[in-house]
Amino acid sequence: MSLTPNPELEQDINLLWSLLFTIVLDGEKRLAAYMGAHQLTPPQFYVLKTLMERGGRCPIGEIARQHHLTNATMTGLVKRLEALGLVAREQSAADRRSVEVSLTPAGEARFFAVQVDLMDQVRMMFSLLSAEERQDLIRYLSRYVEMVGAQFPLTNVQGG
Repeated sequence: MSLTPNPELEQDINLLWSLLFTIVLDGEKRLAAYMGAHQLTPPQFYVLKTLMERGGRCPIGEIARQHHLTNATMTGLVKRLEALGLVAREQSAADRRSVEVSLTPAGEARFFAVQVDLMDQVRMMFSLLSAEERQDLIRYLSRYVEMVGAQFPLTNVQGG
């Protein structure tokens, strides 16, 4: 299916693409800086977040799958978190081949400390916008996420 070239549409597409890359790269840099201030990497924080969402305990393989990482990569991440005293590992009673990861009180405290800092940053950024601008931004971003997810699911992405 070929679309008729539309210069205005092409200009908008290029601008959106540029803005999305700028937002993603800026977000990654800011996130890494916040994590670094708490002696964490973003992937380590995501493991803590996953554990918080799962009630503080989860099989290592499930965490790896959720983050699209190999079990070996996740094992290294979890070992570093364990060395920091933020998680504990133990063999599953139900399946001796499986390792359960649990959040320690120190891990939960670190997660909340990072989350508070991140939310403070968002609060400061949002305070620069009017209520109408904030709601417009949320509405447009929500629409984008819904539209892209519904019309272009990742399962249909083809390499090219």
